[in-house]
Parts: sequence; structure tokens; C-alpha cells
Amino acid sequence: MTSRQVWLVCNAASGSNDEQSQRDVCSALEEAGFTIARTIRFPDEPAPEAADLDAQGIDLVVTFGGDGTTHAVVTGLFGWSGAVLVLPGGTMNLLAKALHGDVDPSTIASRLAGGQGRRERPSVIGSPHGFGLTGVLAGPGTVWNEVREAMRAANIVEMVATTRQAISWSANGPKVVCAQSDCGREEGYAAITINPREEGLLVRGYYAESLADYAGQGIALLNRNFRDGPHDELGVHQTVRLVCSAGEPMGLLIDGEPFDGKAEEIFELARCEVDLIATLET
Repeated sequence: MTSRQVWLVCNAASGSNDEQSQRDVCSALEEAGFTIARTIRFPDEPAPEAADLDAQGIDLVVTFGGDGTTHAVVTGLFGWSGAVLVLPGGTMNLLAKALHGDVDPSTIASRLAGGQGRRERPSVIGSPHGFGLTGVLAGPGTVWNEVREAMRAANIVEMVATTRQAISWSANGPKVVCAQSDCGREEGYAAITINPREEGLLVRGYYAESLADYAGQGIALLNRNFRDGPHDELGVHQTVRLVCSAGEPMGLLIDGEPFDGKAEEIFELARCEVDLIATLET
């Protein structure tokens, strides 16, 4: 970083984001020696573009939002020569935790003030739908995303209805198969997750064989704490081919955002195409 001026991207709809927390982030950055030249209220205002940043002499963008906001900003800046500092401002904050550990924005700012930050280009997931920075979820289990949205909107009636639908669809919807050799159950899974690691794509298959399992799996998917759900470890791969056994389009979430999946989807290990600032000791 050659300039101490930054653009800050906030999303007030994210899980850990409100006016007070945004003020706290601004104070922490200023105490660390940064000047906030502009604040962007995403998604009401568009994410920053490389040409605009270069024209203003900005080489650091700070995101303070959830994984969806982070995805939009980071992937939108692929190919840019600057860097992105990801601060935890959402519910799960998966990328922020990978870069900094489970710490708050003020701790990250303090680390930067002490010269602890470094540039990294971590592994990501490449797909026909774009890049996934933290993970992909495929299969009928993606319907639980609708339950999460109803919870976020505090719509109890809608939440009850979508929960019933989610349990039913998880049980009866067309399963997804991992088509690699020796890759789990031939009948497929209610949900398959893919997460990027330096050595490859980590794949897990989630199943459920009783109503209690469906509820437990649903809660795990809802919280995006996938390890809490009953699952099979399906290995680490450079390329992953998923197939819907019924030949129907599969449900698909990339970094928690829905996409229209096809009956067959291919995912590959890729590299982030913009520098991210990391403060976690290696």
C-alpha cells in the first residue's frame, strides 16, 4: 500500500452491521493511520470499480459487510493492482476469519498499525457462474437459504412455511452426486459442499435418513456451520463434477448467494485475482 487513503464499503443489512458498528470501524481505521476518502453504502450504491479507484489514487478498499458483500466487491476487482481488506461485518464472516482469525475489526486495524498485514492471493473456486471465495453448496438442501432469508426478515409465518418446505424438499428433492471416482454414495446427497484449500477443493456430502436428521442438517445449513450436519468426507480434488441424478437443475449457492444450477456443474481450484490483506500469523 502506497497511500493511506481508503474507500470503505459497508452494508447495513449484514448481520453485524449498524450505524454504531460502522462508526467504530471508521474510528479503528483512522487510529491505525488510514483516511477514509469515501464510504460506499452497498448495495444502494454500486461496488467500487478499478478505473475509479485508480483515477482517485486509491490502492486499498476496505469491506465491512457479510460474505455476499465481500464476494461482490472482491470478484468485481479481479485484475486490479490494489488490495482489499476484508473486515468481519456479517453473520459468518468466513473469508475474514480465514484472513485474520476470529477477531473484531479493531484488532485487525491494530495489527495493520503495527505493520502485521501482508498481501495474499488465496485459493478460490472457479465455476461457470463465477468465482466462489469461501464455498459452494449444491443440491436440494439449498432450499434452507429461503428459511435463512425469512429469519433475516423476521417473518415468522414465512419462516414456518419455508422450514416445512425445506424438510420436505431435502427428503424428496433430486439428490446430487459427486461424479469423481470413489466419491461417496451412488444415490447422492441432499447437499454437497465445496470449500477451497491450498491443496485443492474439499468436498463433503450431507445426507439425512430421519426427520431428526433433516432438522439437524437444516439447522447446520442455516447457520452455514456445515460440519455440524451428518455427512461423508468426499476428499480433496483439483476439479469437482457434480451431477443431479434425476437430470434436473440443481440448487446452487456460491458464497451464500443463489444461482441457477444446471443438471451438471464443474468446479475447479483457482486463484484469487486480486490481493487480499491478511493479518493472521502463519
